Amino acid sequence: MSQARRHLRVALFLAAVSPRGATTGVKARRGLSAWPAPQEPGMEYQDAVRTLNTLQTNAGYLEQVKRQRGDPQTQLEAMKLYLARSGLQVEDLDQLNIIHVTGTKGKGSTCAFTERILRSYGLKTGFFSSPHLVQVRERIRINGQPISPELFTKHFWHLYHRLEETKDSNSCVSMPAYFRFLTLMAFHIFLQEKVDLAVVEVGIGGAYDCTNIIRKPVVCGISSLGLDHTSLLGDTVEEIAWQKGGIFKRGVPAFTVLQPDGPLAVLQDRAREDLSESGSTGAGVAADWGDTSSFGVSLLPICTVRDNCSSSWSTFSFWERGLVGSGRCGKMEGATASGRASSPRCWQWQLPDQLSLSPWQCPLYLCPPLEALEEGGPPLALGLEGEHQRSNAALALQLARCWLQQKNHQGLGELKVSRPSVLWQMPLAPVFQPTSHMRHGLRDTEWLGRTQVLRRGPLTWYLDGAHTASSVQACVRWFRQALLRGRVPRRGPEVRVLLFNSTGDRDPVALLKLLQPCQFDYAVFCPNLTEVSSAGNADQQNFMVTLDQVLLRCLAHQQHWSHLNEEHASPNLWSPTSLEPGEPTSLLLASHQPHTHSTSSLVFSCISHALQWISQGRDPVFQPPSPPQGLLAHPVAGSGASLLRDAVAIHVLVTGSLHLVGGVLKLLEPALSQ
Repeated sequence: MSQARRHLRVALFLAAVSPRGATTGVKARRGLSAWPAPQEPGMEYQDAVRTLNTLQTNAGYLEQVKRQRGDPQTQLEAMKLYLARSGLQVEDLDQLNIIHVTGTKGKGSTCAFTERILRSYGLKTGFFSSPHLVQVRERIRINGQPISPELFTKHFWHLYHRLEETKDSNSCVSMPAYFRFLTLMAFHIFLQEKVDLAVVEVGIGGAYDCTNIIRKPVVCGISSLGLDHTSLLGDTVEEIAWQKGGIFKRGVPAFTVLQPDGPLAVLQDRAREDLSESGSTGAGVAADWGDTSSFGVSLLPICTVRDNCSSSWSTFSFWERGLVGSGRCGKMEGATASGRASSPRCWQWQLPDQLSLSPWQCPLYLCPPLEALEEGGPPLALGLEGEHQRSNAALALQLARCWLQQKNHQGLGELKVSRPSVLWQMPLAPVFQPTSHMRHGLRDTEWLGRTQVLRRGPLTWYLDGAHTASSVQACVRWFRQALLRGRVPRRGPEVRVLLFNSTGDRDPVALLKLLQPCQFDYAVFCPNLTEVSSAGNADQQNFMVTLDQVLLRCLAHQQHWSHLNEEHASPNLWSPTSLEPGEPTSLLLASHQPHTHSTSSLVFSCISHALQWISQGRDPVFQPPSPPQGLLAHPVAGSGASLLRDAVAIHVLVTGSLHLVGGVLKLLEPALSQ
């Protein structure tokens, strides 16, 4: 560690000569909260964000909380009290017609797809997500756009003062923590803006996440599961699945994508649990269905109906209005659920007036793959790149269609399957023909920082906030495919650069090992700090870690990368043996055969310095002041700068952390800060 400490002192020295203003190594060691907040005219929004930042959990206290974790259920009760102090009751949230989504990877993209689909129907949408990339107001969106600085400032101070006025004099905690406060603020804004629906992304986990005070969402979704936030959620995917399944509510339909057998079984168990505390109708309670004359068209059977039924009556289960039910069907020759003539099947329904819920307290459905919905029609164009986005789009289509059905909207898409489907003892969600609104919504979805490509002169930036093993695997596949698609004959050297950071309890060695086969020429590591001093940028201040911690972690990443280089542990993804099925070998990047030398690596003290070195002034948008003295002093930095200046193409993959991607976007896309 002595060598790392010496490197740390060098990094802190670079921090001291940042062009944003001088500071000393002593101040830097106090942590990120040491930077003063300037008081400038016209900075009301920044003042609000700085005050919000005081609600972040201090790094030292956070460690103490992790060691002394109490009953997580009390956290939900505390959130309900904060909601009441803010002037709302949990019943008020029912008005928001919420779509509640969790998962390990892809939950944000799923939410983005879902919101855009429903907006294409002319609905006014609210969307609460995390984290933000550039500005905190991105977390709260109306009709797909971040709320304005003025609206953010207005609602922030209104809520802040309300909580100050209602605090208990006997309590030492008067304010909710950062994420809780933003969740409360989002609920208030969505109600006051009278949105038709709100898409709410879970923060961490599900069962004890502060968004889970929602009593009656319209529909719930769970995207792909994997290992993340293990110190809070558990060390196995099954434990994490239990946490995610905590958003299930009695009688509220839920959808998930195909998962490994273990976590899928856990989700099924969670769906069968007694959910009496959720506030929805109870198990076995009769549901009045009223007029059932339309069921012959809209009803989708899912369980026990069989072709050529020999009995005059047979039990069945079905999906309709978010409930799993049981009843009787009468044999009718030549009729189907859609009313069209077909072979003899038990599709003519005769329903009792009262229908009892099945043992599935929460009706849980498995999403069919996107290919099933595309069959018989043109392929679906997605606004987000990457093969893994197809799973997120499939889930989003089911969530959007279910919401529209629950709210009795027209234009649901014609059902394409007229016979029941069950996989893994789990009903399959409807297979339908996506409507034009759905197609346009998927095509027009934008979600910055996820499989995003920016082309700037000789530089191409590939931005993906992947931060788990499975999402980094998907990122590598996307990066490779993007390089193959964009390959053009060039005369001169091409350079590949990795810009990486990881945070929290993620395993950086596992992530870096997955990235090694991409054959980068340079690996660059830096903390998630846009500039050395974050004093003028309240949106990206982070008090939950110290400067020492983030710089030492970057140095550890560099050491891990060097060790992996020496081991040559990863297979070469660029060899013909790893091609996708049907992919021609002629598409191999011949100019990038496996290196005979190790990738060079560098550590910078902030994102700005890293981008200055990578771009060498060749990005037409990112044109910072002259680099600080000593930026190229290291031999690798000096020789690499010459290579980067002469390269005909530079491909830069930025990954490992959404916060890192956000800092890069802030510098490469200045309009996002306006």
